Amino acid sequence: MTFPSLFLSHGAPTLSLDDTPARAFLSGLGERLGQPRAILVASAHWDTERPRVTSTERNATIHDFYGFPRETFRLRYDAPGSPELAARVVDLLGAAGLGGETDNSRGLDHGAWVPLSLIYPQADIPVAQVSIQGARGPEHHLRLGCALAPLREKGVLIVGSGSLTHNLGAFFDRDANDPALDWVDAFADWTSDALLAGRVDDLVNYRRLAPRAVDNHPTDEHLLPLYVAMGAAGAEPRAERLHKSATYGALRMDVFAFGDPAADARPAKTRAA
Repeated sequence: MTFPSLFLSHGAPTLSLDDTPARAFLSGLGERLGQPRAILVASAHWDTERPRVTSTERNATIHDFYGFPRETFRLRYDAPGSPELAARVVDLLGAAGLGGETDNSRGLDHGAWVPLSLIYPQADIPVAQVSIQGARGPEHHLRLGCALAPLREKGVLIVGSGSLTHNLGAFFDRDANDPALDWVDAFADWTSDALLAGRVDDLVNYRRLAPRAVDNHPTDEHLLPLYVAMGAAGAEPRAERLHKSATYGALRMDVFAFGDPAADARPAKTRAA
């Protein structure tokens, strides 16, 4: 089975605890997608100079945050790793001229394990994580995703985990179900429209073209996984928005799937929830 590539917004580390529309949607997504052979996640929370890929036999749960409720530090996601998948990723990145190496000590950061704990709570699917290169920008990450595209034909689910909007200065002192701020919606809706219309060049140049881009993304890293997911769907990715919501006012939690709707596995309902 060929799966779509996904971009999802992983929100705060409390995503799996907060009663929000995003949590409810992700909790049903795995059943609707089906079970892949393995999962490869590009998370905003692993940023390296050159691409690296986790290759452990068993993933540790990294609690890479502070200041959140004690319950979040008790959460674990003990999914198996996949050294075989990691080696294949390095081969594909090398063939694309991007370089890459394995990392046999790193576990899964919260950008990976928090959403996966909702989508596939049994933690029985092998998971590997590939790093982003925050200094390299959108075009590099499109290339990275394109290099990984053959994995989808082997039953690998490729997930870009970041945030459609990400301004932590506007995040604190708000409630989980506060509506999105106007300038947050303006950026997220522009991005969604560009994705659905296939305006890849506009998306690559989002800092110049999107409304309030710097306010929504003071730095690039939480949007870069979007480009990995896009690239993994091929030269002309077709986007579908699977979910639209907001949390804590500053975080749009939208989820997008990329690929050929006629060939890829799809959730039964693919419009915004």
